Amino acid sequence: MIADEFARQGTKSFIVQAETIGPYSPAIRTGSFVFVSGQIGLDPATGALAGNDIQAQTRQAMSNLLTILSKAGCDSSDVVQCTVYLTDMKEFPSMNQIYGGYFQEDRYPTRTTVEVRSLPRNAKIEVAAVAYAPQLPQ
Repeated sequence: MIADEFARQGTKSFIVQAETIGPYSPAIRTGSFVFVSGQIGLDPATGALAGNDIQAQTRQAMSNLLTILSKAGCDSSDVVQCTVYLTDMKEFPSMNQIYGGYFQEDRYPTRTTVEVRSLPRNAKIEVAAVAYAPQLPQ
């Protein structure tokens, strides 16, 4: 496949959405894969967390993720893997209910959920993703 050959050549596209809170790229496309850095529930308009609760932060983190995917020419149906970091696993059911609404019910990506001690800006959740979306070189 041409896209696979494109990936073997080591071509990378850096996907920039807005300023990040650290020295990293929001996403990188290499061949057919898009790797999205972890997104917390920061509202890009204010730079503040979308709320103090897991529901608001999950919605904003997923919105941020979808915005970046869109800039890479992808959507949630292209996501093949997510990693979710939670600061309190007791909030898993609430996060899970909201998270599930961003994907087609019979086509969920693989997922790993991990409890961590803390996240940047005291966020409750961070979501990273990998998408597969073949794209021919231009």
